Amino acid sequence: MTLEELRSKALFQNTIDTWIMLCEEKKSDWFLPDDYKKFIAHLFQSGLKLQKFPLCIKETGGMYQRGKDKTQFAETLAQSTDPNAAAYTIKLSDSTIGIIRQFNSVVAT
Repeated sequence: MTLEELRSKALFQNTIDTWIMLCEEKKSDWFLPDDYKKFIAHLFQSGLKLQKFPLCIKETGGMYQRGKDKTQFAETLAQSTDPNAAAYTIKLSDSTIGIIRQFNSVVAT
């Protein structure tokens, strides 16, 4: 699924689902909490408006590529006090999708 396909389901998405779709597009591993935190930092540094998303871990559900469990990933993030480990709501406009696709975990700090 692409980010545009995710947007077609709902214009506003949570950043964990957005992260997973970006990684699917890039054919990279989404199950790395440190890379997710770098992704959130990239979104904030790009000036995007993010609203904290009260994600119910038990409702995240679903198995994704290579059998990885989104619930386990969300639980790992929930153990961190780093604000970049939180889930946020993001509006998937064309410009936002462009900023999302600019993310590269290799060069992110």
